[in-house]
Amino acid sequence: MKTMLLAVGGNSLIRAGETGTITEQRANAQRTAAQIVGLIRAGYRIVLTHGNGPQVGAALLRSERGASQVPGHPLDVCGASTQGEIGYLLQQSLETELQLANLHVPVATVVTQSLVSPDDPSMKHPSKPIGPFYSRADAEERKRLWGWEIVEDAARGYRRVVPSPEPIDIVELEVIRDLVEQGVLVIACGGGGIPVIRKNGRLQGVEAVIDKDRASASLASSLGADLFVISTDTDYVYLGYKKPTQRALRQVAAAELEAYARAGHFPPGNMGPKVESVLRFLRHGGKEAVITSCENLCQAVVGSAGTHIFPDHDHAEVARKEEIELLVGGR
Repeated sequence: MKTMLLAVGGNSLIRAGETGTITEQRANAQRTAAQIVGLIRAGYRIVLTHGNGPQVGAALLRSERGASQVPGHPLDVCGASTQGEIGYLLQQSLETELQLANLHVPVATVVTQSLVSPDDPSMKHPSKPIGPFYSRADAEERKRLWGWEIVEDAARGYRRVVPSPEPIDIVELEVIRDLVEQGVLVIACGGGGIPVIRKNGRLQGVEAVIDKDRASASLASSLGADLFVISTDTDYVYLGYKKPTQRALRQVAAAELEAYARAGHFPPGNMGPKVESVLRFLRHGGKEAVITSCENLCQAVVGSAGTHIFPDHDHAEVARKEEIELLVGGR
C-alpha cells in the first residue's frame, strides 16, 4: 500500500467569510474527511498534517484577555492546545466518515514537537505575523510590557511578529512511523509542530511558528512517503495568478517549477512556501507531489486535476509516454 502525506490548509477548517466557530470547523472537517476517505478507497495509507494559524491567533487572544483571572499561555503552549483541538475535530469527522464507508481504519492524533536551532537566523529577525491587529498605542504598550516585536500593516494596524525557524527534526518521528506501519491514520505536525530547542539536554519550547508545509515536507521525506499532497485554496499552481495572463500548471518538472519560483511567480506569503516545500520533498528522494484544492483531492490524486510535480527524469518519462499515446491515438 502506498503512503500519502496530506497537508491540509487552514481553509479546510475555517473558510473565507467564516468566524471560526466550532460548528463551522466541524462542518468543514466533515467535508475534508469525506475527501480523505475517497483517498483511502483509492488505496492510500494517509498521514495527515494541518495548519492552525487562525486557531492559534484565537487562543492567544483568549489567553491575553483572560490573563486578569487565569494565568496566560505562551505561544508554544497555544500551539500544543490547538493541535489537540483540531486533531479532535478531524479524528471525530474521520471516524464518522470511515464508519459510513464501512472502512476499519484507526485514527490517532500525535501532538508533535519540531526541533529547531537556537542559532537559526530567523531567531534574530522575527518576521511571521501572529495574533490580532492593534492600534499603535496598544502595540507599543505590549512591546514595553512583554518585549514583543511589532510590525505595522499600513491598512489594518500593528501586529506581533515571531521567528519562523527551519524544522530540523521531528521529535515524535519514531512514534508516527510505528503507528503508520500498524495501519493507523495519523494526524501529526499540526501547525508545523511545536517549535522546541535542546538546552542542556532538555527540550524547551520557544516563541516561534514553523511553516506547516516545510514541516510536512520534512515528515514526508523522513517517512519515505510515495506522494506528498498539499491542499490549499486554489485548484492549481498558477503562473501570473489573478492576472489576464494567468496560466495553470498541470504537470511540471522540479527544475522548471524552481525556475518559475526564482522568477517571482509565487508570493512568499502564499504559494511560495508550498512550492518550496514540494521541491524539497522531491530533492530528498520523493517521487511525486501534488498541489490542489480540498474539493479536488480525489480527482487530483488520480491525475485529472491539480498541479503534479515530478523529479526531472520522471517528468521526461511522463511527457514521452503522453507523446506516444497522442501519436498512437492519432493513427
